[in-house]
Amino acid sequence: MTTLKAKLKDDLTAAIKARDELRSSTLRLTLTALQKEEVAGTEARELSDGEVEKIIAREAKKRREAAEAFDKGARPEQADRERAEGEVLAEYLPKPLTDDELESLVAEAVAEATGAGAEGPRAMGAVMKIVNPKVAGRADGGRVAAMVKKLLAG
Repeated sequence: MTTLKAKLKDDLTAAIKARDELRSSTLRLTLTALQKEEVAGTEARELSDGEVEKIIAREAKKRREAAEAFDKGARPEQADRERAEGEVLAEYLPKPLTDDELESLVAEAVAEATGAGAEGPRAMGAVMKIVNPKVAGRADGGRVAAMVKKLLAG
């Protein structure tokens, strides 16, 4: 079992013992998503920590989107619950990049891509190929793309 998955299970046990309903339900749902992913496909497999992290990030994104939908639907209690669940999941994800850190990583990637001959807005794909592995799991794709466009525009 991967260390991150083991940590989730240990934290679930602790949350149940502490009668922390929010934390235990959030971790149960996340572990269920992990289990579904493990048995998906033709044969069962063990997930790596990186894959577990991606699934946790996907679950956190679902919580953010649900909170926005509940806000639009005038259901603040549900929106608050979704945000709280998202905060629980955020504890298991790497620290997100600040705008300055993201900008410096993107600037390096732009310099590398222009050094390889890519220019102007058409260099977007080349820059994204360089920067995506560096920011994986630490910055939203839309945020990265916006920063790349901003720096490529000059």
